[in-house]
Amino acid sequence: MSVDNRLMTGNSRPEQRSLPFKMPFKFICGGLCARRLQLQRRLGLASARRPSAPRLSSGSDSELRAVLLQLGDHRRDSCARGAPRLVFCLFVTWPSPEVRWQVSSRSYRCAVTLCRASLQGGLEGGMTMMIGREWWLHVALLCVPLLAVYLHIPQPQLSPALHTWRSSGRFFSFRGNNIFYKDSFGAVGSSDVVVLLHGFPTSGYDWHKVWEPLNQRFNRVIALDFLGFGFSDKPRSHQYSIFEQASVVEALITHLGLADQKVNLLSHDYGDTVALELLYRSDHNRTGHLAINSLCLSNGGIFPETHYPRLMQKILKDSGFISPLLTRLITFHLFSRGIGDVFGPYTQPTEAEYWDMWTGVRFNDGNLVMDSILQYINQRLKHRDRWVGALTSTSTPLHMIYGPLDPVNPHPQFIHLYQKLVRRSTVSILDEHISHYPQLEDPTGFMNAYLNFINSF
Repeated sequence: MSVDNRLMTGNSRPEQRSLPFKMPFKFICGGLCARRLQLQRRLGLASARRPSAPRLSSGSDSELRAVLLQLGDHRRDSCARGAPRLVFCLFVTWPSPEVRWQVSSRSYRCAVTLCRASLQGGLEGGMTMMIGREWWLHVALLCVPLLAVYLHIPQPQLSPALHTWRSSGRFFSFRGNNIFYKDSFGAVGSSDVVVLLHGFPTSGYDWHKVWEPLNQRFNRVIALDFLGFGFSDKPRSHQYSIFEQASVVEALITHLGLADQKVNLLSHDYGDTVALELLYRSDHNRTGHLAINSLCLSNGGIFPETHYPRLMQKILKDSGFISPLLTRLITFHLFSRGIGDVFGPYTQPTEAEYWDMWTGVRFNDGNLVMDSILQYINQRLKHRDRWVGALTSTSTPLHMIYGPLDPVNPHPQFIHLYQKLVRRSTVSILDEHISHYPQLEDPTGFMNAYLNFINSF
């Protein structure tokens, strides 16, 4: 059976199910031909027989198949190179994620089926594959269509809870980027302010389970999404750093008119390191620094020697030019599995909570900047003396709330080192089944520990 017949197998008029983008077929096919010739010349693979860009009057499936077959280069002596080039051209001419065009799912299936057929040696004209020295091209051939599909998966819709959270917040501008924050007034008769600093890779929504209890104790409760997180802007080709995030917090406090007021910092994970930079600036009277009344940390990798990043974090932060491709391949299932590993066995998030976390990551294509943000792990190692030194030398009241089942900062190594180096700090160790996200896994225990600390001075 020919490839053309195989592509036509099925109902003559299948259901047209739209993908989230649109593109004229003549643009696809013309671009394929032009890009293929360009790549052939660059790689020295051009043959005497060079197909010209076809002119298409309509977007029919038969025309698309004809173009793909033409691009396949039917000659036997070039089949092993022609098929990978064909699919690579299909990939590099696909529209960018920002262009929400639409193409019929049947035509796309035709292209993918042709790619599959080329792997199986089914192209007419003798396109038999040469398994051997170019095997890696054939492996790549399988991956490219999958990658092309994922590039255009739209971000999830906001859940009602996330929509309410976002609607109750505001934005301010920091160096041309919009930063999301939530600021609420609580206890009457108190002037205390608490600023909440979230962890990686989630957002300020991590604090929603303890928001109301905090409102009952503090006059103002403030949470933000760091640059590159949650609902804040997520610029690409940007060098994210802990120093910049600390400046974001300082700018927010100034924006809210609280520059001269002492604030209490409550932080988690990534936010712990941002808090230590703020502590360093405060203790050294740096310009624009916060006046810190107290600092409470929770399950952050503040000591590089006791910090064990997850496998995906290691891969993304150290894979160089491959990292941008890997960030595009992260799916909800990979994400939820990774996040689930740092929750306790009896405190796992619900399916809806997993989706809320994933939606925050995918908002504004945040998954595409995760590799850049993850450089904070290397920054912790490089600036260990600065940040650990600030922790060990400060006179600011300190507290640590710790979930002992944390695989990222394991017990007892982490907490023993903390107690050894930070002798002035008090410590609350939660139940043994609490892991890396104590404010989500045990909000009651977390709040009891924090309020005991706040009310102690």
